[in-house]
Amino acid sequence: MKKIVLFSLFLGLLLVAVGVIGSIVPSYFEESGTLGNVQLRKFSSYDELKGFLNRSSRIGPYYGYDGFFVSPLAFSGMRTESNNPAPTAPGYSKTNIQIEGVDEADIVKTDGEYIYIMSEKNITILKAYPADEAKILSKIKFNGTLKGVFISDDRLVVFEETSPYEIYGIDREPISDSYTWRTFIKVYNVVDRGNPDLSRNVSLDGNYFNSRMIGDYVYAVINHPAYYFEDEVKLPKIYSDGSVEEISPLDIYYSNVTDYNYSFTTIVAINVQKDAQKPTVQPFLFGTTSNMYVSPNNIYITHPYTTRAERMEIPQALEKTVIHRIRVENGQIKYRASGEVSGYVLNQFSMDEYNGHFRIATTTGQIWGLGESTSKNHVFIMDSNLEITGRLEDLAPGERIYSARFMGDRGYLVTFKKIDPLFVLDLSDASNPQVLGQLKITGYSDYLHPYDETHIIGIGKETVEGEGGDFAWYQGIKISLFDVSDVESPKEVAKYEIGDRGTDSPVLRDHKAFLFDKSKNLLVIPVTVAQINPAEYPGEIPPYAYGDFVWDGAYVFQISLEKGLELQGRITHLDNGAEQLLKSEFYYDFQYSVKRSLYIDNVLYTISDHKIKLNSLTDLGEINELNINE
Repeated sequence: MKKIVLFSLFLGLLLVAVGVIGSIVPSYFEESGTLGNVQLRKFSSYDELKGFLNRSSRIGPYYGYDGFFVSPLAFSGMRTESNNPAPTAPGYSKTNIQIEGVDEADIVKTDGEYIYIMSEKNITILKAYPADEAKILSKIKFNGTLKGVFISDDRLVVFEETSPYEIYGIDREPISDSYTWRTFIKVYNVVDRGNPDLSRNVSLDGNYFNSRMIGDYVYAVINHPAYYFEDEVKLPKIYSDGSVEEISPLDIYYSNVTDYNYSFTTIVAINVQKDAQKPTVQPFLFGTTSNMYVSPNNIYITHPYTTRAERMEIPQALEKTVIHRIRVENGQIKYRASGEVSGYVLNQFSMDEYNGHFRIATTTGQIWGLGESTSKNHVFIMDSNLEITGRLEDLAPGERIYSARFMGDRGYLVTFKKIDPLFVLDLSDASNPQVLGQLKITGYSDYLHPYDETHIIGIGKETVEGEGGDFAWYQGIKISLFDVSDVESPKEVAKYEIGDRGTDSPVLRDHKAFLFDKSKNLLVIPVTVAQINPAEYPGEIPPYAYGDFVWDGAYVFQISLEKGLELQGRITHLDNGAEQLLKSEFYYDFQYSVKRSLYIDNVLYTISDHKIKLNSLTDLGEINELNINE
């Protein structure tokens, strides 16, 4: 038995190495033309599924712990609305989401009276309003890794992911196909916030990828690697109300293409208000799921591939992204269409649904700091069958997309390698998209957010042009306000720079860390500030020099068209001791980093893993402070 375990351990570690490589590069297909409008099909039997994996998968079957050492890839890589009812408390901010009516799970939620905070392995529920009565009411402890929460009426939805270590312990024998990663969807009745009651617990084999809430329904996407255990295909299971059900091969949609990394992608819908309603489940067999966009009625799932397999080498071109449209309505899940475009997708903001069409922005090729780059950027417009109706190709050669935003008939792209072109696109004619104008400035924006119909906020980095090469050195954080009222000549009408090279903000990677309210002229972003000591660089400071950490917290701005960006103040969760750790060259305790901010009435709440601070929005004076993880 020990020899078997050791062999499985070695093989598992080897597969992890393969999985890591596979997570960096796209999946590979043999040269076989394009998918065009080929619809997904369902398997007619288990034997057909097994034969398909034997014939089409580019990795042979393996034996060992299901998911014990291998887990599927979960890339991840707006208007602020949610599905919460109007509270009895005054106005409050909500999670920064992409599409109105489609809520997104986050690490912090509020309903205007209470705040629900995901920190480490706990969910903490606080009485937040009124501010002078703020206190911790309860904590829910978990064993696994928390992935996000929703709040809807008096229901708290928590996503928890557990590994085989956490489920069974590492010493369990004998080896069996029960070892697997599992995603739990737990629904708590929080009518009594001091005593949350677990009312529903649904789980699926596999890793959490993403989720949305539309009305009373939560839709979650779970990935599970497709492989053999003891010469049999390991099918994922669903656990609900004490029962266990294995997914039937007859329910699985698949596309007849060859891939190196198949995964079962399962979409599950749960009514969080009706515990007796059975979950709806729809499984698919795809390549590695890369991104997801969700409108009120459709889920779009993408996965990349290339049209030529040359071992582990990436071809210079021929990258493709496959898109699947799955209709959702009142918990029902129906596959509708598939299509493909050239290039790879940056994130969910590179996709959009508008007036019966789907828009997507992609990049092909590679960018090199020195030497010739092959990258180009494209925008495709597709109909409901995911057939391409219009295209705009070969934008900004030698650069890649850093951010994208679609707003009605307009599209906005930021590409970058040396300077920051902001492209304004006319998408009103689905068969003939056009570039209306572009603005070239230093720096780039990682995230674009609408200020109003003719102005956009950009959050990114300032840059300094590199000498002797076609590249630039990024510097500190840059916040820009763009005027796009003259579409042929967009302008940067205001900007604010924070810190030196090394300064960072979660907003660059996670839009949910961004707080903006136009009616209050309020903009808040968390920032870790790095500053260069000029004494360390006699003469001119080189553009590649990094600063040292000197501060962490939230920058609070007043933003308006009349006055631009004005810093109102800063809020930190660091006390003197923690601040000294922040300045250490070798150590920084991110437990005190501000990760989210929100407001209720006229109070600003900033949240880190250890603290929540309450400050007046009028003058940022401190009102209260609570320690979360005491």
